[in-house]
Order: sequence, then C-alpha cells, then structure tokens
Amino acid sequence: MWAWLLKRLGQILPTLVILSFIIFGLQQLMPGDPAVILAGEERGDPMVLAQIRAELRLDQPLWSQYLYWVGNVLQGDFGFSWRIRMPVSDLILEKLPVTAQLASMAFLIAIVIGVPLGILSAVKKDTAWDWAANGIALFGISTPNFWLGIMMILFFSVQLGWLPPSGYVPLWEDPVQSLATTIMPAFVLGTGVASVLMRHTRAAMLTALSQDYVRTARAKGLTERVVVWKHALRNALIPVVTLGTIEFGRLLAGAVLTEQIFTIPGFGKLVVDAVFNRDYPVVQGVVLATALIFVALSLVADILYMLINPRLRQA
Repeated sequence: MWAWLLKRLGQILPTLVILSFIIFGLQQLMPGDPAVILAGEERGDPMVLAQIRAELRLDQPLWSQYLYWVGNVLQGDFGFSWRIRMPVSDLILEKLPVTAQLASMAFLIAIVIGVPLGILSAVKKDTAWDWAANGIALFGISTPNFWLGIMMILFFSVQLGWLPPSGYVPLWEDPVQSLATTIMPAFVLGTGVASVLMRHTRAAMLTALSQDYVRTARAKGLTERVVVWKHALRNALIPVVTLGTIEFGRLLAGAVLTEQIFTIPGFGKLVVDAVFNRDYPVVQGVVLATALIFVALSLVADILYMLINPRLRQA
C-alpha cells in the first residue's frame, strides 16, 4: 500500500510542473496591460508605467517571471495582490473556508438525494419509482442555478421570510445564522450534483445487479436488502467515487453565478474580481490552489478505491 502511494505521489509531480506551465502561460494571454490599469489617472505618464512594470517585474523576460513565481510558490509565497495589496495566500485562506463550507454542504445534500435515488431507481427499474427518480434527476440537470436561486429567494425569503436572501456569516461566529445564510445556495448547487450522482449510481447499480456474483448471492437465499447493500452497492460505488471527487472539486473551484446571486464571498467572486482588475498574482494563486485541490482529490479517490475494493489492494 505504501509503495503504491509513493509511486502515485511520484506521478503527481510531473502533473504539477505541467500545470504550472499552463497556469502561467494562459495568464499571459489575458488582454490588457496591468500597469496601465494600476496607474489609474496617471496612465499617460511613461515614467509611472515604467516604475510599476519594474516593481511588478513585468519588464523581465517571461522565463525570468516564471522562475521567480515558481520559486516563491515552492516557499509558500503566492505573491501580493496588485490591487488589494495583500498576500495572495492570505486571500486564499480567507476565501477558501467560505467556499469549503458551501461546497461541503452542497455535496452532502447531493449525496443524500442522489445516491439513494439512484439505488431506488435501479432496484425498482421500469416502475413508477424509477420514472419518478429519473424525473427528479432530469429537473435537477435542466434547471439553471441562477433561476432556481432567484426562485428560492422569492419564496423562502420574500414570501415566507424564513431565510435571509443574501450575505454570509462565518460558521465559527454564529453556526445557526451561518447555516441560514448558506442552506439555499448549498441546495441550489447540490441539486445539480445530485442529479448527476443519481444517473451514475443508477447505471452502476444496474451493471452490478446483472453480475454473476449477485445471482449467486440470491441463489444462496440471501435477502434482497443484503444483496443490494452488501454485494451490489459496494462494487457500484467505484465509478460513483470518481465522479464524486470530481464534482466536489468543481464545487470547491467556486460556483460564480450562485455566489454572485447570494452574495457569498468565496473563490468565485475572488477570481472574477481579479480577472477584471488584471490582478495576475491572485488569478494565478487561485487557479493553482484549485488545481492542487483537484490533484489531492484524485489521490483521495484512488485511496478510496483501495478501501472499497479489496481486489485492487491485492493487485
């Protein structure tokens, strides 16, 4: 197990190097000159522009800028925000808990809704339960997040007055109010993921239920509940785990529209503001942090494979 884990970590290192090239290279394709934007009213003064470019190392060759950036990143320094004048690492640490809370709640909602519906749909194939579960999944996939968010605000906030329409309260300050401000955006995000999980769980369960080991378990006289939950579901979870880690990473990357609708100060708003302000260090830091999260979740998925399927550990 440890040898496999070390080998897997060795495979991740080239991926991170390639990601650093891509992140830095795509950043240079952004239109506009950050020195002109930062100069403000003095953008017509060549001396001011030259000073800004020198301070930000924009007058250096690209390879020099890349090596300087990577060297600082390896030391845990993501640079300074050109606009806010704060360390990028501080901005990430400030916004990441917000998005992590929202993503975790949305993912929990998705699992609670999607996986049981997928199992029910597979076990009750071609029945009313199957049609109902597929209808719910189709609604979740087809409904735009911004529309569902607006409708929930109108109903639960404006009409009923149960929940605040926008804003965010940190969990450590007031857990109840924090839950009240994040439950609607979490449900909006979670319904879309739940629909995807439902469809994949249903397909994986149908495949598992048609296997020989399931027919053997039934021939031994095991109850249908034991066959479904102990034999079929365990093998069907492998592709669902893969999808779940990807979807959770996508949620952590920041749901821009949902965060904008509910005024959630997370990753999405941070990166959008940084792009508009040509704040390169913030964009690079957020994208790199997101890429590291995806890589880490991929490793977690591989470890979960080993725990779920003993045959992979033996291989």
